Amino acid sequence: MPTNKQRRQAAQRRLQRQLERREEQAKRRRRNLLIGVTALAVLAVVAALFVITGLDDPAETSDTAGAASSDSAAESAPAPAAAATATNADGTVACNFIPDTSGNTNLTDVGTPPDAANTPTTGTSTLRMSTDQGDLTLTLDREGAPCAASSFTYLAQQGFFDGSTCHREVNQETFGVLQCGDPTGTGSGGPSYKFGQEVTAETTYPRGTIAMANSGQPNSTGSQFFLCFTDTQLSPDYTAVGTVDEAGLAVLDAIAAAGNDGSFEPSPGGGAPNTPVTITSMTVVS
Repeated sequence: MPTNKQRRQAAQRRLQRQLERREEQAKRRRRNLLIGVTALAVLAVVAALFVITGLDDPAETSDTAGAASSDSAAESAPAPAAAATATNADGTVACNFIPDTSGNTNLTDVGTPPDAANTPTTGTSTLRMSTDQGDLTLTLDREGAPCAASSFTYLAQQGFFDGSTCHREVNQETFGVLQCGDPTGTGSGGPSYKFGQEVTAETTYPRGTIAMANSGQPNSTGSQFFLCFTDTQLSPDYTAVGTVDEAGLAVLDAIAAAGNDGSFEPSPGGGAPNTPVTITSMTVVS
């Protein structure tokens, strides 16, 4: 029969063990809470990175637009180099068409625009873009983008665009474009030359704008272009070379209504149009 002293000692030992168990349980809870908070913090950082990456390229990364990049629509790009190197006494400009020595096997050699040293800076050039979905009339602005207008017109005269597909469509409220101008249909094709972007801080891309895609680097404009069927919100990194007529916008609206296959998601966005678009011919009207 245990004595009172022994019973008190046994009770003290049980109480000590209970206190030790409670302390161990509290430590485990604190450790698990710390692990949980750390895991949530890591997930939050990863999610933020995905959001930043997704917003990084609106129009480009496919000669796009970011809409547009030549490598496939809009990253944070360095300040674009000027396409024109000098203004002549008669008001013309000297355009700097640079040979593309990147080794890209999707380039097509069609020479370079003639009389690049005396490129006109007045008036407009009108092109008829005939597609299997309808015709679009493109008016190119020689004053605002003389080098891009000269290059676009020259390539059309060479039949460069004929038979090519429009490889990308983006169908968002503030970024609605159809991207064309790559004879290979891959998003990485173009001519064997490139030139600088012709932009200002005020360059914008409202509905009806024709803009030149680029890779986000200086002197990376080629043949790819995007046609805006919404008021497109892009940083002023892409040469706005002209406008599409109302009949052409109706054609674009019909193409946009069918959407795209999402093959360019998450970046640069969009995908091949669900209604395939082929440029049957690009004709210089005036």
